[in-house]
Amino acid sequence: MKKDTHPDYHMITVKMTDGTEYQTRSTWGKEGDTMTLEIDPTAHPAWTGGTGRMLDAAGQVAKFNKRFGGLTLKR
Repeated sequence: MKKDTHPDYHMITVKMTDGTEYQTRSTWGKEGDTMTLEIDPTAHPAWTGGTGRMLDAAGQVAKFNKRFGGLTLKR
């Protein structure tokens, strides 16, 4: 086996958006570093089932629907 092919695997602290922390092993950062999350399963609508709206600031969805909205699958 080649030497120095595996990354350094060490303990870090992960800080969630609600302030809770836990220890885990990772290749991220250095031993003892703290990873502060901006989005996590306790706050993101994808995990909490919140009301997520798709933002169409550039009008791309409306443009697509205008162009292809009349298409249907016929049998």
